[in-house]
Amino acid sequence: MAKKSDPAFAIGVDYGTNSVRALIVDIADGREVAAHVFDYPSGEAGILLDPKDPHTARQNPADYIEGFYKSVSHAVKAAASDPTFRPERVVGIGVDTTGSTPIPVDRSGQPLALSPEFGKELAAHAWLWKDHTGHAEAAEITEKAKKVRDKYLDKCGGTYSSEWYWSKLLHCKRSAPKVFKAAYSWVELADFVPAYITGNLNPDTLPRGICAAGHKAMFHEAWGGLPSTKFLSSLDPALAAIRDHYAPHAMTSDQKAGSLTAEVAARVGLPAGIAVAVGAFDAHMGAVGAGIKAGTLVKIIGTSTCDMMVAPMDSGLPDIPGLCGIVPGSVVPGMYGLEAGQSAVGDIFNWFVKTLAPAQYGSEGDAHVGLTRDAAKLRPGASGLVALDWNNGNRTILVDPLLSGLLVGQTLHTTAAEIYRTLVEATAFGALTIINRFEEYGVKVKEVVNCGGIAEKNPMVMQIYADVCNRPMKISRSAQTCALGAAIFGAVASGAYKSVEAAQKKMTGVKETVYKPAKSAASVYAELYRVYRTLHDAFGTASGKPQLHGVMKDLIAIRDTARRGAG
Repeated sequence: MAKKSDPAFAIGVDYGTNSVRALIVDIADGREVAAHVFDYPSGEAGILLDPKDPHTARQNPADYIEGFYKSVSHAVKAAASDPTFRPERVVGIGVDTTGSTPIPVDRSGQPLALSPEFGKELAAHAWLWKDHTGHAEAAEITEKAKKVRDKYLDKCGGTYSSEWYWSKLLHCKRSAPKVFKAAYSWVELADFVPAYITGNLNPDTLPRGICAAGHKAMFHEAWGGLPSTKFLSSLDPALAAIRDHYAPHAMTSDQKAGSLTAEVAARVGLPAGIAVAVGAFDAHMGAVGAGIKAGTLVKIIGTSTCDMMVAPMDSGLPDIPGLCGIVPGSVVPGMYGLEAGQSAVGDIFNWFVKTLAPAQYGSEGDAHVGLTRDAAKLRPGASGLVALDWNNGNRTILVDPLLSGLLVGQTLHTTAAEIYRTLVEATAFGALTIINRFEEYGVKVKEVVNCGGIAEKNPMVMQIYADVCNRPMKISRSAQTCALGAAIFGAVASGAYKSVEAAQKKMTGVKETVYKPAKSAASVYAELYRVYRTLHDAFGTASGKPQLHGVMKDLIAIRDTARRGAG
């Protein structure tokens, strides 16, 4: 057993879209001792796809289990080179994951996909956050929720998303009824991992985190937890049974989900009994790892972007249309957690490089470097292009998965570097739209802290964001903020710190490099943003949606018919 004077450590386990990372940190100052990344082996970069439906994105639950064992055990072995580290000095473990990523499970809590009967059924696997197959169900939930007394949508922006819990479950019921019938319950990945490693997989009793419940499943104490049995039955009577197998209370992540079991501990080289925190989503714990506080907007920039803020519980905060949720305690316990974001950012850049970059730029990795180099040489506005950043739909403020990307201003002289820069600018315009929505409803953005691989590695992107938003862009000190945030919650759940805020003061910070807006560039981008908003409002708001939706539905129908080989 560790002495009180010995250094103490926490482990953050970060489940991303393509891999899982385990990070070991010294809780005294956030020093990162060791880390290991495990790439999911199943599917394409860890994602199970359906060639007939590009909205499909599933994952193999077995990858999550193997990922925990491999990432944590290798990180523990790597930490052995640090003279202060001992496995018995690990006091807590925190887990963050993508979401909403619900998993259909049996009565014992085992994922259906792990059984021989359902191993090859896509619907029996985890429904990754970026799965948009439930877009029709999301629209139906939105319309029905608007007509009931309890305002279920007021706390999640007024529109239910296809990325969220109930739309995915309802789509499974309609598209894969055999799988749905076999599922005793559905468990968010953020809840499944802590339950697995603490030995409490019983769907009726396993701890459900307020982060996943509040932001994605319409859970709120104002109406007694999940939406009522009557409302869920109006969608489908089978959904009411899922409600019955969901804990009546949701927990914040500073609380213990349980203790590491002896079996799991032995496989990762740790002692049994280590405190395991209640799980939450990667962006929410990442915001904590980036030092979030009132007035700080944390942008977690990756394949998509999540924008996180917190506000005091006594701030009189109004409901904000288009947000992904206003949930007490989902980020920092005792404060409102506010979530917004963009459905694709890095994914847009990767799509262009992977599929459209000219051969002269070489391999995919070289193309990113070359296009960034050439795009950085261009002056703002010089290309005559503007784009909408909706290649994977819009998460905030329009909450519409059927919206699509748009590039305006092309000529026979348009270059690949101009398009690449324009796509970056489009994501920056989307970021500014979110900032403006926060401030329109009284949530002042005093500073912006960015984190994630793009923020770390691409100065051009950060400078464009600074110029477009006309605000300094700070970078989190840690390159692994989500895992760091998870480790912070592990430390707090263990009792090593009395509060998240106390742990943040010791364990977080920002880099010295700050990207400051250039006055001339900001002026040009202000003009371009007006053009962006004209397109945004024409195609994305109520007046533009009927026509655009008609076009998109026709295109999807034609595409699906062609892919099936029909005439």
